[in-house]
Amino acid sequence: MRALGGGSIINFGSISWMIKGKGYPVYQACKAAAQGLTRSLARDLGKQNIRVNTIVPGWVMTERQIKLWVKPESGAEIDAAQCLPGRVMAGDIAAMALFLAADDSRMCTAQDYVVDAGWT
Repeated sequence: MRALGGGSIINFGSISWMIKGKGYPVYQACKAAAQGLTRSLARDLGKQNIRVNTIVPGWVMTERQIKLWVKPESGAEIDAAQCLPGRVMAGDIAAMALFLAADDSRMCTAQDYVVDAGWT
């Protein structure tokens, strides 16, 4: 990226540690650390025109999530937690990633972009 004159690094976090989810502390610690790493790298790499941001998704309804973890009562939990109706889908996360990778976000760095329909 330095040789090319800049670029964009996109890390992935999670709202799980923000909402105090239970049963997966190592996952939550790693996702929280990704946000700290983003800020540190943004400072270190910014002068080389390298932007570093974190996408922080809510509960994304992928086929695997639906198959393994989404239970009938999960819909009620999501509905109660989110400000917006509907479900966060993979395309919602991809759209944010495309924005952060593009020149449209040329002045965005050291930030967390939460895509969770208002859960946090």
